Amino acid sequence: MNRFARFGILTVSVAIVGWVGIGHVLGRTTNDKAYKSLVVYGEVLQKVQQDYVDEPNMHLVTAGSLHGLLESLDSESSYLTPREYTEYKEKTADPGTGESGLNLSKRSGYIVVTSVLPESPAEKSGLRSGDFLESIAGFTTREMSVGQAKNLFAGQPGTAVKAGVIRRGKTDPEEVDIVRQKLSASKLIVQKVDNETIAFRFPTLDAGTADEVRSRLLEAQKQGVSRVILDVRDCGRGQDSEALAVARLFIPSGTLITLKGQTVAEQIFSADPTKVVWKGPVSVLMEVSSAGPAEVLASAFANTKRGDLVGERTFGLASKQKLIPLEDGAAIDLTVANYYNADGKSILEEGVAPTEVVRAAASSTDDSEDGDDASTDTGTQKELPAAPRPLSADDPILRRALELLKTSAKKAA
Repeated sequence: MNRFARFGILTVSVAIVGWVGIGHVLGRTTNDKAYKSLVVYGEVLQKVQQDYVDEPNMHLVTAGSLHGLLESLDSESSYLTPREYTEYKEKTADPGTGESGLNLSKRSGYIVVTSVLPESPAEKSGLRSGDFLESIAGFTTREMSVGQAKNLFAGQPGTAVKAGVIRRGKTDPEEVDIVRQKLSASKLIVQKVDNETIAFRFPTLDAGTADEVRSRLLEAQKQGVSRVILDVRDCGRGQDSEALAVARLFIPSGTLITLKGQTVAEQIFSADPTKVVWKGPVSVLMEVSSAGPAEVLASAFANTKRGDLVGERTFGLASKQKLIPLEDGAAIDLTVANYYNADGKSILEEGVAPTEVVRAAASSTDDSEDGDDASTDTGTQKELPAAPRPLSADDPILRRALELLKTSAKKAA
């Protein structure tokens, strides 16, 4: 960096500090904390530039500090540099943009796969729930936000992106090529488990899902079906409104879920008895691979005590984000509101807890040394299951749900 650039950055830093100082003196407002933070930021920036062991690239230092600032809030808040935000707008505006089919979050400092869409490029490349991504397109994910990761995986159909994948039980990453493609809409999977039980499996909760569930429920009633299973394992995409619409097909009364934030007025989503189609027994299957809209659906059943929630605690991602452009061409994707369970804790903080804990057969946490059930620990998240499981007699979560449904049916008789 030449001396003119250094002088320019130093001047800007001094100007920021001066502006903050003047504002602080002229009017102590509710922004006092923000002013003090800016003063500290300006001072740190100056010290780094003047005293660091090597001459730093101040553009990278500033971008890095902003990434760290957003990541310190929660896993979903992200900072996009002007170049990244421009790429993001171009990719989202292009209807032909391809993607990987991965649902992502961040845990233990790395980008982690929460779930994989069926028949997607990621599934074809062998990626699965629980895989940690050490690198994407040659960039380490230790310094990467979820927003950046999603940006890197989007691109022209037919082009490939490399990912360094750390499998469960291994320490060295395996390099995998994921060929982007334009994804088709995921289909609701409907399966008759036995003569009296029908199961709905949700790869996503996209628009139109509730209407399809409604029509399938009416058909099932004519066929003598008396029990329903809703399977939201490995579901991490869709619309919160669609999740609520599905819940209203089953829940006749009560508060489904609450949404609120510092600048978002509290919204209470209630059941609607006129929407109810199914009054019989119902169970929800869920795991840590259930996230976002799937958690909104699961929480609605938990909050109203409408049926059993069987499986493991969900990941903890249900929230509302707002993309805010900045004056320099950058942007922040900020969490502005959280969904809350009946106990008053946000789903982003603790996920949704099952009423009946059942460990998945392939879960690596089955052999934990202390024997405690990790899914009951609200302060930590379990490892993700190894792969989506088919609805079969070998599925322990499904098997337990069927037992509970039969017991409920006997009690109601």
